[in-house]
Amino acid sequence: MSLRGFLEQMEAEGEILHIKEKISPRFEIAAMMKAFDDGPILLFENVKGYSAKVVANVCATRKRICRALNISEERLYQKLIEAWRNPTKPKIVKDAPVKEVVREKFSLSEIPILTHFKYDAGPYITSAVISAKSPDKKVENISIHRLQVLGNDKLAIRIVPRHLHRLWLLAKEENKDLDVAISIGLHPAVHLAATAAVPFGISEYYVANTLLGGKFRLVECEHIDAYAPAEAELVLEGKLSISEMIDEGPLVDITGTYDIKRKQPIVKIVGVMHRQDYLYQALLPSGNEHKLLMGLSRETTIWEAVSKVVPKVKAINLSRGGGGWLHAIISIEKQTEGDAKNALLAAFAAHPSLKHAIVVDTDINVYNLEEVEWAIATRFQASEDLIIIPNARGSTLDPSTDQEMGTTTKMGIDATRPLKKPKEKFEKAETSKSRNVEELIEKYMAKCSP
Repeated sequence: MSLRGFLEQMEAEGEILHIKEKISPRFEIAAMMKAFDDGPILLFENVKGYSAKVVANVCATRKRICRALNISEERLYQKLIEAWRNPTKPKIVKDAPVKEVVREKFSLSEIPILTHFKYDAGPYITSAVISAKSPDKKVENISIHRLQVLGNDKLAIRIVPRHLHRLWLLAKEENKDLDVAISIGLHPAVHLAATAAVPFGISEYYVANTLLGGKFRLVECEHIDAYAPAEAELVLEGKLSISEMIDEGPLVDITGTYDIKRKQPIVKIVGVMHRQDYLYQALLPSGNEHKLLMGLSRETTIWEAVSKVVPKVKAINLSRGGGGWLHAIISIEKQTEGDAKNALLAAFAAHPSLKHAIVVDTDINVYNLEEVEWAIATRFQASEDLIIIPNARGSTLDPSTDQEMGTTTKMGIDATRPLKKPKEKFEKAETSKSRNVEELIEKYMAKCSP
C-alpha cells in the first residue's frame, strides 16, 4: 500500500491541486501550503532547482484520513484502537519499488527539502518516519521526528524521552551508534501508525499492517540493520550518533510558535534507497496536517478514557486554535450531573499535555467553535461548572508553561445543560422547513457561492 496508490485515488476524487508554476522550496512552497492549510493535496510539479516533485497536505483533513483507511469519520477512533490492540506482522519482501535506485554516495542537497518559516534554523525534513531496533533486535520502534539539515550527509534529530530515546540510551550502553531508516513518501496509514499510543516493544509497523488489512510490506535496508516500507518514495539510511551532539532549532512547532534550541544527536547518512522518480513528501509545521497526525492518537486515547466514565461520547476535537494539542472539546450524552466533570478529569488523565478542556452536549458540533462558544454562554456558570487544577504537569510545546518547574494551570469547563432545570430553556431554536423551502435555500445558496 503506497502513497502513490492513495494519490491516484485522490486524483480520481478531485482532491489534488496541481501547481505547475516554478516555485522555490525556500519559503515559497511553505507559503502555498499555509494558504491551503486544510484544503486539497498540493502537487508541486516544477520545484526550482530540483527534478523531484513535492507533494503536500496529504493528511490535511479528517475526511481524507478516513478515506485512506476506507472508513467513516464516526468509525475512526474504533479503527485506530482495533489496530493498536491487534497489531499483525507485515510481510518482508526482497524486491521493492523503493529499491529501484540504491546508492551509497548521496547528498541531501539533491532533495527539495523545505525551509518553512523566517526564523527556522534551516531546511527541515518534517514528514519522515524513523525506524530503529534495539541492540538485541528484540524491540522495534517507528516514530516521526523532525530532522534539521546540517550538510550533505548529516542531520540533527529532535528526540524526546519516549521510545526512540529509550533505544538510543540502550545503544549508548552498548557503545554503538543506532541504525535508523528515515522513510519519506508514505501511505497515510503508516503516519497514523507511527503516532500510535502503543507500549514500548510493539512495532508500529505491525499497527500499520492491521490498518491496511494485512497488505503492508517491508524491505530490509541495504546499508544498515533496519526495515523500511517497501513502497516508500525515499529512504535515507543513517547512523544515529550516541556521542555527537549539536544545537538543533529553532523550528516552528505545532502551536505555531518557535521551539527553543536544544542539544540533540546527529544522524550520519550512509546510504539511500529511492524510486527512480521519487516524490518528496512535505509537511508544514503547525499546519492542520501536523495537528491531525499528532493529535488523532491523543483524541483516541481521550475518547477511550472518557467512554469508561460516561455512557456515550459522541466526538472529540483537539482544536486547531489549541494547536491540535492543548485544547479539547468533548461531546457527551449526559445522564447525571457529575458526568461532565468526570469526563473532564478523565480527559486530563488520558492526555497529560492537555491544558484546557470543554465538555458539551451532543447537540453541539465540537468542530463549530461558534456553537461551542454559544454553549459556554448559555449553559455554563463559573461558580458551579469550572474546574481549576493548579501546579499540574504542563506541555513543553506551551510557551506559557513554567519552563523551570514544567508546570501549568489546567482548566475544565462544563458547558452542558443542567439536568435540574427545564430542558426547553437551553434548546437552540430552529426553523421548520418544508421540502419546498429546503430546495429554494439550496438553489439560492448555490448562486451565492463563489
